[in-house]
Amino acid sequence: MSIIAEVPAPARIVFGTDGWRARVADEFTFENVRRCADGVARYVTERGEQARGVVVAYDRRFASEHFAAAAAEVLLAHDIQVAFAVEAVPTQMCSYEVVQRGAAAGIVITASHNPWTDNGFKVKSPTGSAAGPEILAVLEAAIAANGGTAIPRRPFAEAEAAGLVERFDPYPGYEQFVRRTLDLDALKAADVSILVEPMWGAGAGWISRLLAGGRIRVTELHRERNPYFGGVNPEPIRPNIDEALGIVAGGGYDLGLLLDGDADRAGAADERGVFIHQLEVTGLLIYYLAEHRGLRQPVVVSVNNTSMAGRLGARYGIDVHETSVGFKYIGPKMIETGAMMGGEESGGFGFGMHLPERDGIYADLLLLDLFLREKAAGRWPVSAALSHFHSIAGPSFYRRVDIHFDRSAYPAVKRRLLEGLREHGPTELAGQPVSRTVLLETNDGYKFFVADGSWLLVRTSGTEPLVRVYVEATSEEAREAMIAAGERLVRGT
Repeated sequence: MSIIAEVPAPARIVFGTDGWRARVADEFTFENVRRCADGVARYVTERGEQARGVVVAYDRRFASEHFAAAAAEVLLAHDIQVAFAVEAVPTQMCSYEVVQRGAAAGIVITASHNPWTDNGFKVKSPTGSAAGPEILAVLEAAIAANGGTAIPRRPFAEAEAAGLVERFDPYPGYEQFVRRTLDLDALKAADVSILVEPMWGAGAGWISRLLAGGRIRVTELHRERNPYFGGVNPEPIRPNIDEALGIVAGGGYDLGLLLDGDADRAGAADERGVFIHQLEVTGLLIYYLAEHRGLRQPVVVSVNNTSMAGRLGARYGIDVHETSVGFKYIGPKMIETGAMMGGEESGGFGFGMHLPERDGIYADLLLLDLFLREKAAGRWPVSAALSHFHSIAGPSFYRRVDIHFDRSAYPAVKRRLLEGLREHGPTELAGQPVSRTVLLETNDGYKFFVADGSWLLVRTSGTEPLVRVYVEATSEEAREAMIAAGERLVRGT
């Protein structure tokens, strides 16, 4: 007996806070990658910018280089020249190359910190920032229109032989680019020991190479390619980085520096192996730029980032702008306001003097520079510098919980939360009445404030079947009480 399989309709591809991501061999297929690339190609062609070319890069995930080649073949079929990375590189290297070359756009095959089963498709604008909502709306419409149609492509090898593909290595130019705004030689000369955890990702080898040849001692974990990422999500937060924290806690290191799977997110640990959470890193980088570099340009932070940004802004006379979650909002706002820095809760930081896009490598180097400057001022070890920082910026007890759901059940959960919290949100948190409730501009969650500035945020994901609960409080006890309240809201208990 024969079985006739039902032919599925073309997947609806929607770009979330940071590109389109899906499970490999389920929705993330060569066919759908070609559809995404066709959308980019048509966007570039309609603007008459084929001659500017498109930069294509990829990370260390399963088959990323092959998905990247498939995307390039579609661009080439539209007579768009392609600059193709010689190997897996950090996502921000695509942004760097787009800016340096004056390219029309950039494509990166990466799912960032998602589970190892996923891959993704990111688009960079000509400014190097993540493609904003206006560009993405055009791309999504083009992709929706090409579902079920034959996507043109030109064989990669043939196009390369014809001189239409240029292989690029971003490292030499990037090192010189960093030297414009950061004294790498001073960092190399420091008498300190640091541990770098790239989480088997595309950032492996970059920090150690940039700091090689001096007095500083750099030890790097997990440099080899491992698409399984050691069985953890390659996001530099606990418990994923507990191995690295344990090594630092064992002694012999002054600082730990962390990267995510595509190296566009940064993290750190002090000399005791205590994790410096992402909101603290946001505050530390603002403090560094204002206190040690004397900068006073605006700062842009996502709605789920720290209240310390506002307090530091008031102290130093810096305007602080808040956006929706994702660098597709933060990057354009940075450019609009001439911001010196943009930061999101997940550990992504961009800098006006560098790139209006997240760069975990550069952010980690700035953190190293900050702590060395604090050392010179007598605030050492790193834990002492952190204590001084909080005496200025105020307390920040932060925690995030990701609550996962089956993909089939997730739409109903999302609908229940977004409709229910509008009318039946919490009236008190940690013994304090809720003073203000804010619907996120992206209509995907709610933020609840209490009088002392503590807050709870419940936000549904646009890229994964999960709901995130965020809390920043003025004490550990209040943080735990608010997290528990948020979990009960999400689980419907």
